[in-house]
Amino acid sequence: MEIPYKELSEDALRAIVEEFITREGTDYGDHEYSLDDKILQVKKQLELGEAVINYDADSQSCHLQAPGSIFVSGDENENKDESDKQ
Repeated sequence: MEIPYKELSEDALRAIVEEFITREGTDYGDHEYSLDDKILQVKKQLELGEAVINYDADSQSCHLQAPGSIFVSGDENENKDESDKQ
């Protein structure tokens, strides 16, 4: 279920984004960015519609992902693109 980021409190949104950044070990290229800079970049992606927040009832957790991708809960925990379903 998609969660509109604008409906989250600032603290809740920051916690979801921060967990995503630290879990993924996101590489931002040659330049080192602070955690706050990375959070701003992810929030910008949410604003532009380049990322969405989905809630998975099975794992009772939120996940950031590209629009149109499907979260697969369970041991595999991988995102699959809509085009992969065909």
